Amino acid sequence: IYTDPAKRLELYFRPKDPYCHPVCANRFPTSTMLLRVRRRTKKKQQLHPKEQTQPEVHFEMEILGIVTTVYKFQGMSDFQYLAMHSGPDGKQTSMYDKVLMLKPEKEEFFNRDLPLYIPPPIFSRLDTPVDYFYRPDIQHREGYNNPQVSGENLIGLSRARRPHNAIFVNFDDEEIPTKPLDAAVQNWKKVCTNPVDKKVEEELRKLFEVRPVWSRNAVKANISVHPDKLKVLLPYLAYYMLTGPWRSLWVRFGYDPRKHPEAKIYQVLDFRIRCGMKYGYAATDMPVKAKRSTYNYSLPITVKKQGSHTVSVHDLKQGLGSVGASGAKKPPSSRYKLKESVYIFREGALPPYRQMFYQLCDLNVESLQKIIHRNDGTESECTERDGWCLAKTSDDLRDSMSLMIKQIIRSTRPALFSNTTSSEDGKEQLAYESGEDEDDEEEEEEDFKPSDGSENEMETEILDYV
Repeated sequence: IYTDPAKRLELYFRPKDPYCHPVCANRFPTSTMLLRVRRRTKKKQQLHPKEQTQPEVHFEMEILGIVTTVYKFQGMSDFQYLAMHSGPDGKQTSMYDKVLMLKPEKEEFFNRDLPLYIPPPIFSRLDTPVDYFYRPDIQHREGYNNPQVSGENLIGLSRARRPHNAIFVNFDDEEIPTKPLDAAVQNWKKVCTNPVDKKVEEELRKLFEVRPVWSRNAVKANISVHPDKLKVLLPYLAYYMLTGPWRSLWVRFGYDPRKHPEAKIYQVLDFRIRCGMKYGYAATDMPVKAKRSTYNYSLPITVKKQGSHTVSVHDLKQGLGSVGASGAKKPPSSRYKLKESVYIFREGALPPYRQMFYQLCDLNVESLQKIIHRNDGTESECTERDGWCLAKTSDDLRDSMSLMIKQIIRSTRPALFSNTTSSEDGKEQLAYESGEDEDDEEEEEEDFKPSDGSENEMETEILDYV
């Protein structure tokens, strides 16, 4: 507990009882001393039997060290839930010997008839009293009617719209936007108040001139711009594709990739590193660790979480991407830049995250590019699943990339593949049934909150703009 400043110290009144609910102490910094105090008493000799003498008392003090952290129990003790059963006569009977398995037991132990005992899944989240001030009813103007509640907008009723004003386009939409919304223009003009912002705008314009389709990670790796400013700048220069082979990507206004066969190199590939014993290595053996694990969840006993800094328009006006930050370790030109590995795949290098969104032109491997360009000059139709590429191109790319990653893991941890046979067997072993099945493999990653450079753009970027 001491090594993690965000956790609280737990005290169990019955340490041997697994159903004991603890009280928690908060952590505080301090600058105090630890003293050792000895009290020594020396009795005086009595000259006369009737004379009473007071013993001499001496105190010896020694400083043992300095205390920098203390834990204080400030909260209230929660309810304790015992493994008990109330009989018909009201008598309480302990069930600890019936529900706790302290040693290997035979089958009879599990087949006994027992009263139903279900402990609560969680106790109170707060252990300090909180004053709750009831809000008065909202007074609406005359003629106001509450919106109809349906399954689609039940959650969204109380959620304020984010003022980024991005334009979303589906693959089936006939028209594509040629200019941004007026609100997006006003938003950027309100924020773009210093030369550094104008320079960033010009740099992003040049990126879209060179390449009409970009992912947000690729933009972050090529220009240094504060993430909150990028949220305002991208809707000013491009629209966002929701579905199809260019989903989760930003496309320059006026450019329709569905009408240009050469746009197939900008299509997106949703690649996820495969793991499992059928691939020769388990998830724990993989050098690329998951963002979170089901084994690392902690109880809700943290007390002081770092509050996220809310960025206001005033902060953006001061130039978050400018040279104003003193003491920054990185120079302003690269302070917010990400590494190239967040959007480029190279042979011999592992992806930084288990799930990556690559554009086909960013797969810098000759064998992968041959797969992409198999039908150059003969593209006839742009489909929602494969775009301008041949059918199953994404599956072939995933299989080849998985083989490359397996070779990297083999070279770093050869003991994992001591029983591996030929490379053809490995290729057959790594072959996947279909591209859709791969989506089920990492369903647990759907609700994680990504950090910079690891966004699941297809899910989280929409939430930034809707």
